[in-house]
Amino acid sequence: MATKIRLSRVGAKAQPSYRIVVADSRNPRDGSFIEKVGTYNPRVPHDHKERLVLKDERIKYWLSVGAQATDRTQRLLATRGLMEKPKVHTQTKQDKPRPKTVERMKAQEEAAAKAAEAVAAAAAAPAEPAAE
Repeated sequence: MATKIRLSRVGAKAQPSYRIVVADSRNPRDGSFIEKVGTYNPRVPHDHKERLVLKDERIKYWLSVGAQATDRTQRLLATRGLMEKPKVHTQTKQDKPRPKTVERMKAQEEAAAKAAEAVAAAAAAPAEPAAE
């Protein structure tokens, strides 16, 4: 059975609060779970003691038997030092220029190189005497 440590939403409309649960990965988000291992309340200040309440020993146990934490839960557990922060993947297609833009940039670089060569050639050539 593939188990996940994940958030399960509880609370009223527009007043979210979450349980941190160990559940079968095939169950729905707010469905049945194996064990409740903590709570997370994003509506209280960051330094408040009830913002994140965890059962550290039970989380360590579930991680040792192969449970995987979701990205958000992994971030929360990292604040307590139970796991490492997840790696952030920032490389996408959108962070690279389009092919025509790359061609344009190459053409501009070549034009700048030719202009620099022309200036260097003009400076290297001996100056002609001026006619009086």
